[in-house]
Amino acid sequence: MQSPTIFIISDGTGETASTMVRAALVQYEVDDINIVRCKNVRTEDQIESLVADVLSRNGFIVYTVVSKKLGEKIREEASSKGILSVDLLGPLLDGFNIYFQQDSGQAGQGGAGKLRTVDDRYFKRIEAIEFTVKHDDGKTLTHLDQADIVLVGISRTSKTPLSIFLSHKGWKVANIPLVLDQPLPKELFEIDQRKIVGLIIDEDSLFRIRRKRLEKFGQDPGSTYASMGHISKEISYALEIFKKNRRWPVFNVTDRALEETAGEITRMVASRMDLPYDALL
Repeated sequence: MQSPTIFIISDGTGETASTMVRAALVQYEVDDINIVRCKNVRTEDQIESLVADVLSRNGFIVYTVVSKKLGEKIREEASSKGILSVDLLGPLLDGFNIYFQQDSGQAGQGGAGKLRTVDDRYFKRIEAIEFTVKHDDGKTLTHLDQADIVLVGISRTSKTPLSIFLSHKGWKVANIPLVLDQPLPKELFEIDQRKIVGLIIDEDSLFRIRRKRLEKFGQDPGSTYASMGHISKEISYALEIFKKNRRWPVFNVTDRALEETAGEITRMVASRMDLPYDALL
């Protein structure tokens, strides 16, 4: 007998739908359930192909898509083939559309246009987040030219928090670590240098941050990584790199709020790239 199979169809990562599905399945004593997550589904051709796959495996569909058109396509395709399907997001968006328009007395007016705006921003944000996670801490250098911003700095200069924060605003961000006495990747110098931003921090602040991090994870706070001598060498190395690459603006993140630094970086990059400040938001 074929194991039960639940297909999660999403125009994003499908993570939220997956969490909800697993939470609901706790109520059922069923073994060997297959959960298939289908991410970034944004065309009708993709839907037709997926529904055919669901049919062949006698599956069940759970979907979360912002676009009403795609939601209807999934529902119609599933229904025509006798497949059960549940829309997790559509009813919620419909309810919000009514609720937030009641006060203005404009319920039902301009909904489609507004939804399209939401679609575009939503897709842009999802793409930015996925790109940023993939390009965190120099994990990959492929498609580095597609980044809107590239952050460069030594360890614990807020590269990852800044990258994630900016990605939620719609910016594709890559961040590359500066490692003492190791050359930067050649790919960094093959992209538009106006996108690159350096990050620096005060020695004393970095010393405290690194010691606290090591203590948090039960590691030796007296290691070389958190020693003042090593930190001084790293900062000197970073400043030397930045001096050689004067086209890169350098931001000091010492005791700065994440939002403040992110705002300054986006204004700087937008200005250098001749873009409106909110072009990617």
